[in-house]
Order: sequence, then C-alpha cells, then structure tokens
Amino acid sequence: MKMRPMKPAESRIAAIGLLLLMLVLAYFLLLHWWFVAPLRDVDSQMSDLRDTQSRYAAAIAEKPQLLKRIEELGHAQTDSSTFLPETDPNAASAALMQRVVDAAAAHSQEGSCEVSQKMPVNNPGGTPNDPYQKVVVSISLHCDMQPLVGLLYTLEKGKPYLFVQDFSVYRNPLVNAQKNVAPLEVQFTLAGYVRASSAQGASSANLPGPTTQAPGGDDE
Repeated sequence: MKMRPMKPAESRIAAIGLLLLMLVLAYFLLLHWWFVAPLRDVDSQMSDLRDTQSRYAAAIAEKPQLLKRIEELGHAQTDSSTFLPETDPNAASAALMQRVVDAAAAHSQEGSCEVSQKMPVNNPGGTPNDPYQKVVVSISLHCDMQPLVGLLYTLEKGKPYLFVQDFSVYRNPLVNAQKNVAPLEVQFTLAGYVRASSAQGASSANLPGPTTQAPGGDDE
C-alpha cells in the first residue's frame, strides 16, 4: 500500500509535535534530573529549616513565661501545706496516728471502722542532714469495705501529702461471727514528710560548748 504524502499543514504539525517531544526529553534528561530536582530538594530542606527556626524562636520567646511557671511549680511543691505541720518527727507521728483515728471516725456513718492498733515506725533510711524527714506509722483497722474506701481516699487525696504503703487486707470470720459479713482486717503503713527546720539547726550550731578553766585560775 502506497503511503499518501502529508500535506504541508500536517507536516508542520508533525514537526512541531516532534520538536515538543524532543524538548520534553531534553528537559528531563539534561535539566530536570541534573538541576531542577536538586534545587527543589534544597528548597524543601530550607523550608524545613525555616519551620524549625520558627519553632525555636517561638520557644525562646516563651522562655520568660516558662521560667516563671517553673518557679511557681517549685513554690507549690515546697508549700508548707504539702508537709506535716509539725517540725518534730515524734510529734508528727502522734499527729499522724490521730489523723487516722479522726478520719476513721468521720466515715463511721458509712459502716463500722475502728483503729485497733497504731504505732510509730522507725525510718532507718533517714539522716539528720536530710532536708525532709520521713515519718511512718503502722495502722491496724477493723473496717467495713465502704468506710475503708472513704478512709483511704481521705488520707491519700488531701493535704498534707500522705502515702499508704505495705497495704494488706483479709477477712477474719472469727471476729463478729454473729454478723452476716465479718469486717475486714486491714494493716498498712502511712507515711508523710516533715520539712527540716533550719532554725533548729542554727540554734544547735550556736549552742555554747563546755568551758574549761585554766590551771591556776582559782581566786585566792
């Protein structure tokens, strides 16, 4: 079959199409992968760096507010209401045991709850130079479930900050056997912290020491 020669207009269109195809191929082969793509990658990296710089600049601008907030949090942590009000550990232990007795009495309307035993516990890990001294007491209870839950919530969620540790509970069927449900036998240790008194340390440092008399100093 003999091919029909193209008309001048068709030849121009075909030439233009081939020229465009050659230009596109030349662009991708000679320009895009060697120059345009690396420049676009550099531009993307510069954009990321500008975003990072903006975030750091915003953080630096907020530095005074952040420092003020940190200072406020530090004051809140050292607030006297978070520590036991007593300065003497022995007095703090007695007050801590009385606090448990009062809290158990406050929840007596919810059921039976009484303190059967309470005693202070030594804190062997503490030293006199610690800024905070831990006070620990041992508590034993005969308590129903509902007042026990309220008691523990009162102790741990209020101020000063108290910590229930070494918690154990069991039901003794021999106690109050006439009831349908015997109360729970509960044992735990309750801990709080006393802030060391700097005045006490200063006064002890200023105490006069023993005086000695030089020989021959007796008056005649």
